[in-house]
Amino acid sequence: MLLFFFISAFVLLDSLGFLLLAMLRPKAHVSGIQLLESSIAAWTGNVLICSLVYWRMDRGGPESRCNDVSTKPDWLFPHESAGEHLPPNWRPTYVNYLFLAFCTATAFSPTLPPTSRAKLLMMAESTISLVTIIAIAARAINTERVINWF
Repeated sequence: MLLFFFISAFVLLDSLGFLLLAMLRPKAHVSGIQLLESSIAAWTGNVLICSLVYWRMDRGGPESRCNDVSTKPDWLFPHESAGEHLPPNWRPTYVNYLFLAFCTATAFSPTLPPTSRAKLLMMAESTISLVTIIAIAARAINTERVINWF
C-alpha cells in the first residue's frame, strides 16, 4: 500500500508540476481548455488516490474491518455516534472514504481526524487540491496573458 501511495503521489505531483510549468511559460502552446481539462484530471486523481489510501489505512484496512479486528481508527465518522440509530455491525465502506477525500479536496475537510498521520495526509491532499484549483484553473480561465513575475 505504501509503495502504491508513493508511486501514485509522485505521478500526480509530477503531472501537477508539468502543468504549472506549462502555465508559466510564455511561449507554451497549451490552450485554456487543455489546462482546464488537465486540472480536472489532476484534481480527480488526487481525490481517488487519497480515498484509496484512506480506505486501505484506516483501522488496519478493509480486511481488518471485515474480520472485526479492533484497531485504532484514523477517522471517526458521524455514523458512529448515532447510538441505536446505527445499523447493526456498521463499518465504513469505500464510499465513506471517497466522500471524505472529496470533502477534503473540495471544502478542505469538515472533519478532524484523531491521528497525526491522517491529519498529515489530509493536509497534503488539501494542498494539492488548492494548487490545482487556484493556480491551474485560474490560469486556464485567464489565457489571454501570462504574467511574468519570475
